[in-house]
Amino acid sequence: MLEVDDGDLSGFLGRKAVMVTGAGGSIGSELCRQIARFGPSRLLLVERAEGALFTIHRELTGSWPDLPILPLLADVGDRSRMQALFAQHKPEIVAHAAAHKHVPMMESHPCEAIKNNVLATRVLAELAGEAGVECFILISSDKAVRPSSVMGASKRVTELVVQELDRRHATRYVAVRFGNVMGSAGSVIPVFREQIEAGGPVTVTHPDMTRYFMTIPEASVLVLEAAAMGQGGEIFVLDMGEPVKVLDLAKRLIELSGYKPFEDIAIVFTGVRPGEKLFEELSLQGEDIAKTRHPKIYIGNIAGRSSEDLDAALARMSALAEAGGPGEIREFLTAFLPEARLDGAGVGAVGPA
Repeated sequence: MLEVDDGDLSGFLGRKAVMVTGAGGSIGSELCRQIARFGPSRLLLVERAEGALFTIHRELTGSWPDLPILPLLADVGDRSRMQALFAQHKPEIVAHAAAHKHVPMMESHPCEAIKNNVLATRVLAELAGEAGVECFILISSDKAVRPSSVMGASKRVTELVVQELDRRHATRYVAVRFGNVMGSAGSVIPVFREQIEAGGPVTVTHPDMTRYFMTIPEASVLVLEAAAMGQGGEIFVLDMGEPVKVLDLAKRLIELSGYKPFEDIAIVFTGVRPGEKLFEELSLQGEDIAKTRHPKIYIGNIAGRSSEDLDAALARMSALAEAGGPGEIREFLTAFLPEARLDGAGVGAVGPA
């Protein structure tokens, strides 16, 4: 059982207007469920997919009928729309979970990764500071560490954005990195289950591929716990436990379904996809990762970039996202992030650096 400080979270969230972006997604919807438990004054659900927004709003109003829950159909990158929502609803805490997260998909659509993950995050985070929001929480990823993909690089840039804005505004900006969550949309577990139900084969990219896994409720409550203890400017790193071999996970799911791996249900190795790593990292060697009062939350003293460098980089990324080609975006991200390895071949962190 995960230990959390309910007093901390009640003090952090209780009687506050809380906005969650990407509220209809796997992480965003669970953040909403967890936040609702701690008595916010109102819960603002921001989502651009109307079906997902309808579904999570209906669920939450059924579970918490006395809590004001407002469904807000909006794209977080639309500055005028979001500015109006901040002025009307006056959120005090913003949890930003809206993002493109599918690694191979973003390799094929790097302009969209920049627009949605980087530029839209900057719009939302700047508006939060201008509106005097108390705390802005960025949901980041282990793929931001030594990124081998456009998605991971985009997440690393968003970390730099919120670190810089923390220096410019009274708002406390924090980022929280974590790995894969079990059962999220597009993740391996639901895909494996579908493949098993169809009689196979189950597709695994590489026999040595490993990933960190955590349940969605556990990851979501740890995000809130980290944000509650943040002073501003931190990048928090969650202890995801021991990495799991994806092949072992596939075999276990086949066995739990009553079949024998490789006999009843075939397992096929398809090759590492563009942008993927064989194993993920939650921090770089040499980063100053310190313990906090929570055993599963660490705080990273991770260097930012100068205001001038970051502003120039964002301007260039904006221009490339509108008129540049995928290769130019990849080249620029590699130049801007020296730790990045965006060769598109999925090599990334395949061994000691």
